[in-house]
Amino acid sequence: MTRLTIDADYLADILKKMLAIPSPSGYTDTIVHFVSNELARFGLAVELTRRGAIRAVRRGGTHHGARALVSHLDTLGAQIKRLKDNGRASLVPIGHWSARFAEGARVTVFTEKGGYRGTILPIKASGHTFNEEVDEQPIGWEHVELRVDALIRNANDLKRIGVEIGDIVAVDPQPEFLDSGFIVSRHLDNKAGVAVMLAALKALCDQEVETEVDTHWLFTIQEEVGIGASSVLTQEVASLVAIDNGTTAPGQNSDEFGVTISLADQSGPFDYHLTRKLVELCRANDIRFQKDVFRYYRSDLASAVEAGADVRTALITFGVDASHGYERIHMHALRSLAELVTAYVSSPVEIPRDFEITAGIAGFTHQPTAAAHPDLTPDVGDEKL
Repeated sequence: MTRLTIDADYLADILKKMLAIPSPSGYTDTIVHFVSNELARFGLAVELTRRGAIRAVRRGGTHHGARALVSHLDTLGAQIKRLKDNGRASLVPIGHWSARFAEGARVTVFTEKGGYRGTILPIKASGHTFNEEVDEQPIGWEHVELRVDALIRNANDLKRIGVEIGDIVAVDPQPEFLDSGFIVSRHLDNKAGVAVMLAALKALCDQEVETEVDTHWLFTIQEEVGIGASSVLTQEVASLVAIDNGTTAPGQNSDEFGVTISLADQSGPFDYHLTRKLVELCRANDIRFQKDVFRYYRSDLASAVEAGADVRTALITFGVDASHGYERIHMHALRSLAELVTAYVSSPVEIPRDFEITAGIAGFTHQPTAAAHPDLTPDVGDEKL
């Protein structure tokens, strides 16, 4: 048993604090400062890329063959597309999410003069005026608009208070932490993954666990727009494990309880050996898990590999109901994930050849190819077949 005890109160508290910080892609400076300060509390030196992706290295026995874990700080959001004659503003989404889940959202629009509160509404929002036309409207970003909570009657009034095309709009998370362990909120993707990483790191530091190799704790800032971990890895890293959301929905095998290990997403299969190691760690440490394959999904792993990183990849997730909408998760999955992270980073290295960027065939891995021969004979006692 190599999993550690996770401080569940800390995990929930740090998630609450991060959910309170607006961080749509392109507007992540504040949460970068917050997470950097938290990492410093654990004694880790923080390195930032020019745009703000975070790398913090917890030293192990060697720099070679380092392990990396990654989650993203950025969330979905919107931007001002056009100032309308009626004093409202049209929007475009930041990230891929449906306007169906934007209708009725309370938001903050960030201008150069400061933030203004507002609401995203369907263009026909008054039932007393439009009657059944309210229900007959199509769904789409061209069918919603932003109402800013200020004395505004036309586009010039929006300009007067400083609202401009391109301004970032952050959507309120409206979190609820229930006594049952369920958490309902927007932006659990992927602030819950960040909370898992921080809770696992706290357990490792509190219990003074030594690791065989360095571990890189990575936090990216533009995963929702496809950039993700494209420029935060170093050459020492041999394996990259992403912690993100699993798609709990009909036709999927993800679950809101335990760890969901993804075998593939739309970018293709993840590394056979790293994924199998994580499965075996779940079994050895009595961590509930299930496997799944995601179809319309990509993560920091895809951006890292597409940018040229030669690393083994694996994706471990917490099941999210209604992902990119009104999301719901359970603390059981978050705690299970944090336990798996501690078991993984403290486990022995099984592929020493990965210490080198390139090497000969000696020590290269094998995948089973022999035919399986399960015993399919029915239990029929002495009866002859």
